[in-house]
Amino acid sequence: MNTNLLHTKVWRRIRSAIGCSLALAVATSFTGCSTLTQPINGIPAHRLSPDFFPPPKNDLVPVDIALLSLEPPRDYQLGPDDILGVYIEGVLPFNPPNAPPEPPPVNFPEENSTLPPSIGYPIAVQDDGTLALPLIEPLQVEGLTLEQVREKIRQSYIENDILRAEKARPIVTLIKERTFDVIVVREDSVDGVRSGRDGESIRGSDSAASGGLVKLPAYKNDVLHALVETGGLPGLNAKNEVMVLRASEADKRKRADFLRKYWAQQRIAMADPCYCPPELPEDPSILRIPLRVRPGVIPNIAEADITLQDGDIVYIENRETEVFYTGGLLPGGEHLLPRDYDLDVLGAMALAGKGVGSAGGSSGGGLGGASSVGGVPPGMLYILRKTPCNGQIAIEVDLAKAVNDPRSRPLVQPGDTLILQYKCEEEILNFGLGTFFTYGIQELLRSN
Repeated sequence: MNTNLLHTKVWRRIRSAIGCSLALAVATSFTGCSTLTQPINGIPAHRLSPDFFPPPKNDLVPVDIALLSLEPPRDYQLGPDDILGVYIEGVLPFNPPNAPPEPPPVNFPEENSTLPPSIGYPIAVQDDGTLALPLIEPLQVEGLTLEQVREKIRQSYIENDILRAEKARPIVTLIKERTFDVIVVREDSVDGVRSGRDGESIRGSDSAASGGLVKLPAYKNDVLHALVETGGLPGLNAKNEVMVLRASEADKRKRADFLRKYWAQQRIAMADPCYCPPELPEDPSILRIPLRVRPGVIPNIAEADITLQDGDIVYIENRETEVFYTGGLLPGGEHLLPRDYDLDVLGAMALAGKGVGSAGGSSGGGLGGASSVGGVPPGMLYILRKTPCNGQIAIEVDLAKAVNDPRSRPLVQPGDTLILQYKCEEEILNFGLGTFFTYGIQELLRSN
């Protein structure tokens, strides 16, 4: 009899605890549910037009880097600023008739030069492409090979009755190739970008670009050699492209006119209250060379595009703006997107430090933060994505569907804000479970 009475009291306590928990849960549904107090009007991802989603980049393939370099000719062709070694017995240097000929001087190449040692007296090719030698008119040598120049010198001294045919045996070698001064500016320094995990900003305190003036020999004055001389291909912190800005005055004026006309149009259009500011269009005077393309696509890169002249600028731009933000039940922070592969919402959550299925808790920052005693994990993710004309769209991602259906996992794009929230029923269930395990267990123990 006493045992039955004890069991009856215990069950009364349990029913009381459950009833109290349910009552509090119902009350919470009207007062504390974040989907009611902080609502986000989202559109399910599967209902949106493909225009709202970025194109995938997992299938991009690297460009053949041989397209970025010049193909040198079989024989070196001379041009202005080349320095030749010339020796002409009896003329250069001049020897008296009865004096023995002087041996030609030997010239060793500069450090890092690929040229072999040369002999002869140094004579530079002039800006007009001519070579000035003693006792004859300047010879036009631009575009000729060393063998062709040697024969041209020989014929000139024979035709001017300065040397007999059997004595005319000039020696012509290359002491130093002409070079081109190119400026390389790189913003892919590792020190300039840091990891964005746990709210740490990816932007470094010092974002100064590296690079400088590079001297490129003839037939190596191309984009690939400019990159190799300054550290190689762009790193992961840089965009997958190379920008080339020409140094000619015509190109400089073209860039200035482009910006002047664009901002003039902007000022006129801003007078319209319904004005929608467009993105800055591509500057036609700046050459952009892609480094990754779609499979089967061969970029149209001409030899003139990759050939660099004096004063040209090779610019490697960083991608510090390719970030997404997290908030709500996700740890608040700024995170850098991968450069060469896609990142969907599930991967972005893991990158932020809270994968799918992780229990909610105090987020410590960001919009919509809430605390929970645990139990059911949060199941709703919102992507706040910018649209043209300073607009915004909220994309709703049901995480239960996203786990089972890849089509329900949108790709994250730069500028997105990811906010993780509980569904209202999840908050009610978690509150009820928490109340039962705190209040109901106490009642059971007290009854014993």
